[in-house]
Parts: sequence; C-alpha cells; structure tokens
Amino acid sequence: MSENHTIGNIMGITMDKLKEMVDVNTIVGDPIQLQDGTAIIPISKVSFGFASGGSDLPAKTQKDLFGGGSGAGVSIQPLAFLVVYKGEAKLMQMSVNASTPNALVNLIPDVVDKISGMINKDKKENEE
Repeated sequence: MSENHTIGNIMGITMDKLKEMVDVNTIVGDPIQLQDGTAIIPISKVSFGFASGGSDLPAKTQKDLFGGGSGAGVSIQPLAFLVVYKGEAKLMQMSVNASTPNALVNLIPDVVDKISGMINKDKKENEE
C-alpha cells in the first residue's frame, strides 16, 4: 500500500487543516481598544469534529488499491465580551447564551457596588 494514502496520513492532513482554521485567537479574540481606554475582548466557543475512513480494495493485479476520505466541521459561537475599563474587568454575556442563574451571578458585583455606595453615602451624610 502506498504511504501517501494511509488512514493515518489522511487524519493527519485533516487535523493540520483544522489547526490552521482554529487557534487560541479564535476563542479569545484580539482586544478592541476604544478612545476612552476601554478594552473589549471577544470570547467565543469553538466546536469541531472530524471523521476519517478508508479501505483496501481487492485487485486482480499486484497494484495496491486504497480508497479513503475525511471530512470536518467547525462551529464558532460568540459567548461574551470581557470589558476592561479603569482597572476593572466585567464579563458581558450575550443574551442568547445567558441563562438566568448566570445572569444573576453576573449582576452580584454591580449590586454590591451600589449597596456599598449607598452605605458610604449615608455614612458621609451622618458625619456631616
């Protein structure tokens, strides 16, 4: 059998092509810098799958006959944006993927900040 057509080589080529299409920059995107100093970093989910197969075919001559093939699919789905502003980072989830528990957990820091601000404001007013 010819070395150029083995299942291992077909799978290797398929995996190499997948690596070319998907890298870490696909999952965590390049930061987008705004004029006010805010950095927005896109976060995505990448799913992929591949299949490969082949068989030696019977032949009446001494030639080795091999048939094989492979295929792959890639799905890229945006999930969220990491927003960094003045030293604070917040994860802003896409509404399609934000489940109710996740949305509530993401709101906790904002609620704590607002309550702390109200308490500090009341303390300052009482001191005056």
